[in-house]
Amino acid sequence: QVHLVESGGGLVQVGGSLRLSCTANANISIDAMAWYRQPPGKQRDLVAQIANGGKTNYADSVKGRFTISRDNANTMFLQMNSLKPPDTAVYYCNAAHYTDQWVDYYWGQGIQVTVSS
Repeated sequence: QVHLVESGGGLVQVGGSLRLSCTANANISIDAMAWYRQPPGKQRDLVAQIANGGKTNYADSVKGRFTISRDNANTMFLQMNSLKPPDTAVYYCNAAHYTDQWVDYYWGQGIQVTVSS
């Protein structure tokens, strides 16, 4: 029902920038979208999320450096500036579809971001 495709990851030096993209190919409505990340050997945590109305929320560790945006209902971006080694992780796109009774979540395959010092 929902297929998420991420792009834009890679290797960058400390202080550099990357822009991640996520496109949702879906036959249902996409409500909220979000980026999560999972560093090596650690759990997957929320980085930023954006609702259909544009309301955003960020993890404290990325506030002021990362910006989440959507240019239409099914495409989302994460602009990452002033990157640091702790930002190294696999980044996952997440999409939520709300029903009257529950929320369905969908995940992309993940994309590697590596920040070298």
